[in-house]
Amino acid sequence: MLKINQKAPEFTLPNQDNKTINLKNFKGKWIIVYFYPKDNTPGCSIEAHEFSINKKKISELGAVILGISKDSIKSHCSFIEKKKLDITLLSDEDHKVQELYDVFKPKKFMGKEFLGTIRSTFLIKPDGKIAFIWNNVNFKGHVQEVLEKLKELNS
Repeated sequence: MLKINQKAPEFTLPNQDNKTINLKNFKGKWIIVYFYPKDNTPGCSIEAHEFSINKKKISELGAVILGISKDSIKSHCSFIEKKKLDITLLSDEDHKVQELYDVFKPKKFMGKEFLGTIRSTFLIKPDGKIAFIWNNVNFKGHVQEVLEKLKELNS
């Protein structure tokens, strides 16, 4: 399990435009890495929309937003277009990065147990260390929590 002040695990994933994104490319910036279960589902849509509408405020605080799910690039493109999103979504189809961040775990839904993504967010400092972790996130109001924590730690 990852901890605050630990170096964030490095990763390389394709974004919605099939461009390779490396975590290390954002060194010197605050990075919000949020993991979500599935494109075009109600909770994930709300969370992605809230990150999109707050992108300017987040950017003004020197941060970038990276959303990660196990959905394909094609699914991300559809999600972005359908929901009019303005954030970077990364495709982790083999869930290796989710495993690195310890967010791909057993879940229960309607009495069935399966492996899936636990909605989680990591705030990474410009030096590459984890500043804050939100596990088992409730999507309602979460982006505001992230924004407040970013403001607090950035001052």
